[in-house]
Amino acid sequence: MNNDLLYQIALTKIPNIGDVHAKTLIKIFKDASLIFKAPKNQLEKIDGIGSVRASSIKSFRDFKSCEEEVSFIQKHNIQPLFIGSESYPQRLLNCYDAPVLLYYKGNADLNKQKIVSIVGTRNNTEYGRFICEKFIEDLKDHDVIIVSGLAYGIDTIAHKSALKNNLSTIAVLAHGLDRIYPPVNRNLAIQITEQGGLLTDFTSGTNPDKQNFPGRNRITAGICDALVVIETAKRGGSLITAEIANSYNKDVFAIPGRSTDAKSEGCNFLIKSNKACLISNAADLMHTMLWTEQNNINYKKQRELFIELNKEEKIIVEILNECRELDIDNLFLRSSLSNSIVAGALLSLEMNGMIESLPGKRYRLI
Repeated sequence: MNNDLLYQIALTKIPNIGDVHAKTLIKIFKDASLIFKAPKNQLEKIDGIGSVRASSIKSFRDFKSCEEEVSFIQKHNIQPLFIGSESYPQRLLNCYDAPVLLYYKGNADLNKQKIVSIVGTRNNTEYGRFICEKFIEDLKDHDVIIVSGLAYGIDTIAHKSALKNNLSTIAVLAHGLDRIYPPVNRNLAIQITEQGGLLTDFTSGTNPDKQNFPGRNRITAGICDALVVIETAKRGGSLITAEIANSYNKDVFAIPGRSTDAKSEGCNFLIKSNKACLISNAADLMHTMLWTEQNNINYKKQRELFIELNKEEKIIVEILNECRELDIDNLFLRSSLSNSIVAGALLSLEMNGMIESLPGKRYRLI
């Protein structure tokens, strides 16, 4: 029995302990097992934990279900991704409510350079189908991973189009990996595991209940570089995903429709309220994200001479010198500096002409 995994699963099952509190505990104790072994008075003193949550930790006894989950994971070759591990999606690390434990069945690299999430209505029109299929077809030569939610409508079209164009695709689920919802997409899910993967933060036995979908949406929003909304009503769940992506400082895009089309009302609203950038096709996305220009960079700016860098700025410059270009999540991770210190260092370096900020919250040396 994998004891590390056992305690990691147990941490996600403690009543009153959500992902935010769990991350606080992991940051302090490093090892999940040490959380359960810590004295109650020590737990109570941790900011945000207090006596109620400390009692929940100390009274937790449901290790049998955790053992069953470990067995299920091993039997079905599922990869558990614990926060902080190398395989954990690094883009999620800068999301305040990122799941501490994910369950993944597939072969795609969740830390690949270009990841696009596509969301939209479950009741698409032919216009929505055409736009989605053409959008993904135009990405086929750019080695992009397509992420969606395996739901009816735009989600299903996005997954099928990615498979057809030999792109990897990730389906983020609102339930455990022992089932597929909707059931009609079972064969599609099998194909996705062979050319991408299924990802969830729910243990086996979890049903696709309504309250689980916002949790699914936060992963869809957080794991990508860009979120694209293709056809949605004004009250559609895709708008919630777009709001979450904006809260994570992700680049959000929407494809507009006619002002009289109810199914395009949500996209038009996002654009009108400056919550999404208007794009018409994949070329617009590639251009805005500078993905078409990365191999032909023309450095026009001149670094200022004799700039004195502080310790933190030197760390950032060394990292960018090694990687040439990097997103802010990986800068946080590689530098081991706090978010505020990294942000301050990046601002100073940019003002001094040392670095350049790019779409997708990426930075490169000039």
